[in-house]
Amino acid sequence: MNWERNIVIKSNEELAVMRKAGRVNALALETVRKMIRPGITTAELNAAAEEVIRSYNGKPVFLGYPGPYPYPATLCISINEELVHGIPGTRRLAEGDIVSIDCGTELNGFVGDAAFTAGVGEISPQAQLLLQVTEEALYKGIEQMRPGNQTGDVSAAIQSHVEENHLHVTKLYTGHGVGRQMHEGPQVPNYGKSGKGIPLRPGMTIALEPMVLVGTSKTKVLPDQWTVVSEDGSLTAHFEHSVAVTENGSVILTLPSEP
Repeated sequence: MNWERNIVIKSNEELAVMRKAGRVNALALETVRKMIRPGITTAELNAAAEEVIRSYNGKPVFLGYPGPYPYPATLCISINEELVHGIPGTRRLAEGDIVSIDCGTELNGFVGDAAFTAGVGEISPQAQLLLQVTEEALYKGIEQMRPGNQTGDVSAAIQSHVEENHLHVTKLYTGHGVGRQMHEGPQVPNYGKSGKGIPLRPGMTIALEPMVLVGTSKTKVLPDQWTVVSEDGSLTAHFEHSVAVTENGSVILTLPSEP
């Protein structure tokens, strides 16, 4: 994909539709968040999210997404060392796990894409720090999404916060534009230099998604050809929001209620 050529500026009316898609996506994620507990299967979480999305006449955009083979689920559910793209199934969550839930919803032709990582029961201090820093990094990036800045300002804000806390950002997986398609331009890595990259303009919509690892920035893909894990088996976390650039700064599109 030519990321720069694939940037689509949205009108205020289109942003309003994206906000509705984002709200349904957020409601699906909140439903799943409330279900997270030891013993529940990832397939049960997946089914609950799909039920919410379809109840609003939405479409799960991950389901059937092209790849090594069509993605087989509504959610990506990634546990502990699994960074992204974990496939739901019979695995049961266990006390002390951390689990990343990534969801995408299409409604009325537009997509909302968001993710969070949560602890299962009581988690270790290291895991708590990882979750805190990763979510903070997301909001550091969102703060930089305003006219006059560039994508590098967003990337640098994420990277600096993560690395100040002695953690690592992945270099292979990035944030991206989102709109009528789940992946549009621009590409927004979780590392970069301030003042570099593509200028941010009102109407740009980007899914920012810090993906953070405890021990290394290196990853590998499991034999299922989808699940990405840390190369050293260390813990990982993932937070994401779809965000619009407006004249007045950034607006999060994937909240469960109006901001």
